[in-house]
Amino acid sequence: MLLFFLSSGLFLGWSLGANDAANVFGTAVGTRMIRFTTAALICSIFVIIGAVAGGAGASHTLGKLGAVNALGGAFMVALSAGFTVYFMTRASLPVSTSQAIVGAIIGWNLYSGSPTDSSALVKIVTTWVACPILAAAFAMLFYVVFIRVSCRFPVHLLWEDTLLRWGLIIVGAFGSYSLGANNIANVMGVFVPVAPFDDLSMAGFFTFTGAQQLFALGGIAIAVGIFTYSRRVMETVGGSLLRLTPQMALIVVLSQAVVLYLFSSQELSSWLLSRGLPAIPLVPVSSSQAVVGAVLGLGILKGGRGIRFRVLGDIATGWVTTPVIACVITFIALFFLENVFGIAVMA
Repeated sequence: MLLFFLSSGLFLGWSLGANDAANVFGTAVGTRMIRFTTAALICSIFVIIGAVAGGAGASHTLGKLGAVNALGGAFMVALSAGFTVYFMTRASLPVSTSQAIVGAIIGWNLYSGSPTDSSALVKIVTTWVACPILAAAFAMLFYVVFIRVSCRFPVHLLWEDTLLRWGLIIVGAFGSYSLGANNIANVMGVFVPVAPFDDLSMAGFFTFTGAQQLFALGGIAIAVGIFTYSRRVMETVGGSLLRLTPQMALIVVLSQAVVLYLFSSQELSSWLLSRGLPAIPLVPVSSSQAVVGAVLGLGILKGGRGIRFRVLGDIATGWVTTPVIACVITFIALFFLENVFGIAVMA
């Protein structure tokens, strides 16, 4: 039964791979600088590494929003969020898995009568606003620096093409790691309190915790989603919102990677606190929002010309409706799971 209940988390991981994870290499594939297969392979490897090595940070904040205390409830929360992302992906909209899981958790809170932590919710919603804005600011900054360095140290056209391809691969790997570390909480975070595995000692060198085992399973599910269903969203983000040059694609991927890393790094948060500085909240944010924000930042830097506002409107609509849809689906599905199938959804 444990594997059956975990299947909804694996489905959500697949949905994330098909949607959010695709954004890491979407601009590179959209500009024809990197083949889809190459991008999918690199993204899959580093998503799994990031999930296992750095996935614990963002899961704590998500857990404060609502503590799903039954395996059946966790199953339906993840399944409802997964279906929401899947339906949005079918429409080729780069929606937020973070928003879907938050909406689903609130749906469980409403059904079970559990309180929603308002401070955690405000923190999460604030990061939804801050994420694209930060990505836009980083993209504008990085692009200005890139242009100045290129003008000061010009290189041959063939060398420039090679450097850009390798640059896209390197920052894409970094972005994939950051995505795994930040967004794995969306995939398996609700299962950590109710379905932990026993810790495993790996030949005395390190301990593979129960949470890390869950995160590894979720990372593999994300990888499957990347390979099987991510190309459509890559094309939407990579070329539909704004026509990107390879140089701009590099900046977009780098900006997205930096933003996701900022919101997932426990080491950076601890370093800031040790120096008396405010820590960056460890919250799962959307790679879709970061990519779209970065693309818009470059569009604004160029005077707003070329931005396809109709596509932007469709994307914004998906962002607004995603948590609402996930909340409603979860509430209805919990009722059927408990009253029709007799499975406990709350302790």
